[in-house]
Amino acid sequence: MKTIDVCLSPDLMHLYKVHDRTVVVVDIFRATSCMTTALAHGIESITPFASLDDCRAMKAKGYFTAGERDGKKVDGFDLGNSPFEYMAGSLKGAKIAFTTTNGTQAIAKSAGAKEIIIGSFLNLSAVAKYLRHGDNNVLVVCAGWKGKVNLEDTLFAGALVELLKDHIEPDCDAPIAAQHLYNQAKNDLEGFLKNASHVKRLARLNVFKDITFCLTPDQFNVIPVLKENVLVPHVVS
Repeated sequence: MKTIDVCLSPDLMHLYKVHDRTVVVVDIFRATSCMTTALAHGIESITPFASLDDCRAMKAKGYFTAGERDGKKVDGFDLGNSPFEYMAGSLKGAKIAFTTTNGTQAIAKSAGAKEIIIGSFLNLSAVAKYLRHGDNNVLVVCAGWKGKVNLEDTLFAGALVELLKDHIEPDCDAPIAAQHLYNQAKNDLEGFLKNASHVKRLARLNVFKDITFCLTPDQFNVIPVLKENVLVPHVVS
Protein backbone atom coordinates (compact mmCIF):
# COMPACT_ATOMS: atom_id res chain seq x y z
CA MET A 1 0.00 0.00 0.00
CA LYS A 2 1.13 3.54 -0.68
CA THR A 3 2.08 5.68 2.30
CA ILE A 4 1.42 9.24 3.40
CA ASP A 5 3.60 11.35 5.67
CA VAL A 6 3.28 14.88 7.02
CA CYS A 7 6.10 17.40 7.36
CA LEU A 8 4.83 19.85 9.97
CA SER A 9 7.29 22.60 9.00
CA PRO A 10 9.47 23.24 5.92
CA ASP A 11 12.43 23.52 8.30
CA LEU A 12 12.10 19.75 8.81
CA MET A 13 12.37 18.92 5.12
CA HIS A 14 15.93 17.65 5.56
CA LEU A 15 14.39 14.62 7.31
CA TYR A 16 12.44 13.52 4.23
CA LYS A 17 13.37 11.94 0.92
CA VAL A 18 11.02 13.29 -1.74
CA HIS A 19 12.38 11.89 -5.00
CA ASP A 20 9.68 9.20 -5.12
CA ARG A 21 6.83 11.20 -3.59
CA THR A 22 4.03 13.46 -4.64
CA VAL A 23 4.45 16.47 -2.37
CA VAL A 24 1.29 18.37 -1.42
CA VAL A 25 2.25 21.89 -0.34
CA VAL A 26 -0.33 23.54 1.90
CA ASP A 27 -0.57 27.07 3.27
CA ILE A 28 -4.22 27.47 4.20
CA PHE A 29 -3.95 31.12 5.33
CA ARG A 30 -3.57 32.02 2.52
CA ALA A 31 -1.09 31.25 -0.24
CA THR A 32 -2.29 27.86 -1.47
CA SER A 33 -5.92 28.94 -1.10
CA CYS A 34 -5.11 31.88 -3.40
CA MET A 35 -3.34 29.64 -5.90
CA THR A 36 -6.27 27.24 -6.06
CA THR A 37 -8.80 30.07 -6.38
CA ALA A 38 -6.77 31.80 -9.07
CA LEU A 39 -6.46 28.80 -11.37
CA ALA A 40 -10.10 27.88 -10.77
CA HIS A 41 -11.06 31.34 -12.03
CA GLY A 42 -9.18 31.16 -15.29
CA ILE A 43 -5.76 32.56 -14.48
CA GLU A 44 -3.38 30.82 -16.89
CA SER A 45 -0.43 30.16 -14.62
CA ILE A 46 1.30 31.07 -11.36
CA THR A 47 5.08 31.15 -11.06
CA PRO A 48 6.08 30.87 -7.39
CA PHE A 49 9.17 32.62 -6.06
CA ALA A 50 10.88 32.34 -2.70
CA SER A 51 12.71 35.61 -3.41
CA LEU A 52 10.86 38.92 -3.31
CA ASP A 53 13.28 40.54 -5.76
CA ASP A 54 13.01 37.69 -8.26
CA CYS A 55 9.23 37.96 -8.15
CA ARG A 56 9.29 41.74 -8.55
CA ALA A 57 11.50 41.43 -11.64
CA MET A 58 8.80 39.47 -13.46
CA LYS A 59 6.69 42.62 -13.81
CA ALA A 60 8.98 43.73 -16.61
CA LYS A 61 8.15 40.51 -18.44
CA GLY A 62 4.41 41.21 -18.44
CA TYR A 63 3.45 39.25 -15.33
CA PHE A 64 1.12 40.43 -12.62
CA THR A 65 3.10 40.52 -9.39
CA ALA A 66 1.36 39.14 -6.33
CA GLY A 67 1.95 38.17 -2.74
CA GLU A 68 2.75 39.34 0.76
CA ARG A 69 5.28 39.62 3.52
CA ASP A 70 4.10 39.23 7.13
CA GLY A 71 0.51 39.12 5.90
CA LYS A 72 0.64 42.49 4.13
CA LYS A 73 0.55 43.13 0.39
CA VAL A 74 4.00 44.01 -0.96
CA ASP A 75 4.35 47.67 -1.94
CA GLY A 76 4.17 48.04 -5.70
CA PHE A 77 2.65 44.61 -6.32
CA ASP A 78 -0.56 44.23 -8.31
CA LEU A 79 -2.20 41.75 -5.95
CA GLY A 80 -1.99 40.73 -2.32
CA ASN A 81 -2.79 37.44 -0.62
CA SER A 82 -6.58 37.35 -0.39
CA PRO A 83 -8.30 34.69 -2.49
CA PHE A 84 -11.04 37.19 -3.34
CA GLU A 85 -8.52 39.23 -5.33
CA TYR A 86 -8.07 36.34 -7.73
CA MET A 87 -11.69 36.01 -8.76
CA ALA A 88 -11.74 39.07 -11.05
CA GLY A 89 -12.73 38.37 -14.63
CA SER A 90 -10.06 40.82 -15.77
CA LEU A 91 -7.39 38.33 -14.63
CA LYS A 92 -8.53 35.48 -16.87
CA GLY A 93 -5.64 34.30 -19.01
CA ALA A 94 -3.12 36.24 -16.93
CA LYS A 95 0.28 35.01 -15.81
CA ILE A 96 1.10 35.74 -12.18
CA ALA A 97 4.40 35.84 -10.33
CA PHE A 98 3.73 35.03 -6.69
CA THR A 99 5.76 35.22 -3.48
CA THR A 100 4.70 34.82 0.14
CA THR A 101 6.21 34.60 3.60
CA ASN A 102 5.69 30.85 3.93
CA GLY A 103 3.86 29.15 1.06
CA THR A 104 6.29 29.79 -1.76
CA GLN A 105 9.18 29.03 0.57
CA ALA A 106 7.63 25.60 1.20
CA ILE A 107 7.40 25.00 -2.54
CA ALA A 108 11.08 25.90 -2.94
CA LYS A 109 12.06 23.53 -0.12
CA SER A 110 10.13 20.72 -1.82
CA ALA A 111 12.39 20.85 -4.88
CA GLY A 112 13.47 17.43 -6.07
CA ALA A 113 10.08 15.82 -5.43
CA LYS A 114 8.75 13.48 -8.09
CA GLU A 115 5.72 15.75 -8.28
CA ILE A 116 4.52 18.89 -6.48
CA ILE A 117 0.86 19.83 -6.21
CA ILE A 118 -0.99 22.48 -4.21
CA GLY A 119 -3.57 21.65 -1.57
CA SER A 120 -6.17 23.66 0.30
CA PHE A 121 -9.52 22.99 1.91
CA LEU A 122 -11.00 24.58 -1.22
CA ASN A 123 -9.88 21.60 -3.34
CA LEU A 124 -9.59 18.96 -0.60
CA SER A 125 -11.64 16.18 -2.21
CA ALA A 126 -10.03 16.78 -5.61
CA VAL A 127 -6.58 16.42 -4.06
CA ALA A 128 -7.63 13.22 -2.27
CA LYS A 129 -9.01 11.73 -5.49
CA TYR A 130 -5.86 12.70 -7.40
CA LEU A 131 -3.64 11.02 -4.81
CA ARG A 132 -5.81 7.88 -4.62
CA HIS A 133 -5.41 7.35 -8.35
CA GLY A 134 -1.72 8.24 -8.41
CA ASP A 135 1.17 5.81 -8.12
CA ASN A 136 3.38 7.74 -5.71
CA ASN A 137 3.78 7.82 -1.97
CA VAL A 138 2.65 11.15 -0.53
CA LEU A 139 4.22 13.84 1.64
CA VAL A 140 2.12 16.76 2.85
CA VAL A 141 4.35 19.78 3.48
CA CYS A 142 2.79 22.27 5.87
CA ALA A 143 4.06 25.79 5.25
CA GLY A 144 3.63 26.86 8.87
CA TRP A 145 4.85 30.29 9.92
CA LYS A 146 8.55 31.10 9.57
CA GLY A 147 9.52 27.57 10.49
CA LYS A 148 7.00 27.16 13.29
CA VAL A 149 4.10 24.71 13.21
CA ASN A 150 0.61 26.08 12.76
CA LEU A 151 -2.77 24.51 13.34
CA GLU A 152 -4.59 25.23 10.09
CA ASP A 153 -2.06 23.52 7.80
CA THR A 154 -1.87 20.55 10.18
CA LEU A 155 -5.67 20.28 10.13
CA PHE A 156 -5.65 20.12 6.34
CA ALA A 157 -3.04 17.37 6.49
CA GLY A 158 -5.26 15.48 8.92
CA ALA A 159 -8.30 15.91 6.70
CA LEU A 160 -6.36 14.45 3.79
CA VAL A 161 -5.13 11.50 5.86
CA GLU A 162 -8.73 10.86 6.96
CA LEU A 163 -10.03 10.88 3.37
CA LEU A 164 -7.26 8.53 2.24
CA LYS A 165 -7.27 6.15 5.21
CA ASP A 166 -8.71 3.22 3.25
CA HIS A 167 -6.22 3.64 0.41
CA ILE A 168 -2.94 5.08 1.75
CA GLU A 169 -1.45 4.23 5.13
CA PRO A 170 0.37 6.57 7.52
CA ASP A 171 4.15 6.45 7.26
CA CYS A 172 4.84 7.49 10.85
CA ASP A 173 3.17 9.28 13.78
CA ALA A 174 2.83 12.78 12.26
CA PRO A 175 -0.05 11.85 9.91
CA ILE A 176 -1.77 9.96 12.73
CA ALA A 177 -1.51 12.99 15.02
CA ALA A 178 -2.80 15.30 12.28
CA GLN A 179 -5.71 12.94 11.60
CA HIS A 180 -6.72 12.87 15.27
CA LEU A 181 -6.51 16.65 15.46
CA TYR A 182 -8.71 17.06 12.37
CA ASN A 183 -11.32 14.63 13.69
CA GLN A 184 -11.48 16.64 16.89
CA ALA A 185 -11.92 19.90 14.96
CA LYS A 186 -13.89 18.95 11.86
CA ASN A 187 -17.35 19.98 13.04
CA ASP A 188 -16.23 23.56 13.69
CA LEU A 189 -12.89 24.32 12.08
CA GLU A 190 -13.23 28.06 12.48
CA GLY A 191 -14.15 27.78 16.15
CA PHE A 192 -11.30 25.33 16.76
CA LEU A 193 -8.87 27.82 15.23
CA LYS A 194 -10.12 30.94 17.03
CA ASN A 195 -6.98 31.13 19.18
CA ALA A 196 -4.56 29.99 16.49
CA SER A 197 -1.56 32.25 16.02
CA HIS A 198 -2.17 33.04 12.35
CA VAL A 199 -5.87 33.72 12.91
CA LYS A 200 -4.87 36.29 15.52
CA ARG A 201 -2.24 37.71 13.17
CA LEU A 202 -4.78 38.15 10.38
CA ALA A 203 -7.32 39.62 12.79
CA ARG A 204 -4.81 42.34 13.67
CA LEU A 205 -4.78 43.14 9.94
CA ASN A 206 -8.62 43.19 9.90
CA VAL A 207 -8.72 40.08 7.75
CA PHE A 208 -11.77 37.99 8.63
CA LYS A 209 -13.74 36.84 5.58
CA ASP A 210 -10.66 35.18 4.10
CA ILE A 211 -10.49 32.88 7.13
CA THR A 212 -14.03 31.61 6.66
CA PHE A 213 -13.56 31.14 2.92
CA CYS A 214 -10.21 29.36 3.23
CA LEU A 215 -11.75 26.82 5.62
CA THR A 216 -14.65 25.99 3.28
CA PRO A 217 -14.13 22.54 1.74
CA ASP A 218 -14.58 21.53 -1.87
CA GLN A 219 -15.28 24.77 -3.66
CA PHE A 220 -13.17 23.79 -6.66
CA ASN A 221 -12.08 20.67 -8.54
CA VAL A 222 -8.87 22.29 -9.79
CA ILE A 223 -5.42 21.32 -8.51
CA PRO A 224 -2.41 23.55 -9.19
CA VAL A 225 0.38 21.26 -10.42
CA LEU A 226 3.99 22.40 -10.73
CA LYS A 227 5.31 21.88 -14.25
CA GLU A 228 8.79 23.24 -15.03
CA ASN A 229 8.56 25.57 -12.02
CA VAL A 230 5.17 26.95 -13.09
CA LEU A 231 1.82 26.11 -11.48
CA VAL A 232 -0.82 25.18 -14.03
CA PRO A 233 -4.37 23.86 -13.52
CA HIS A 234 -5.28 20.20 -13.45
CA VAL A 235 -9.02 19.54 -13.37
CA VAL A 236 -10.17 16.46 -11.48
CA SER A 237 -13.36 15.02 -12.95
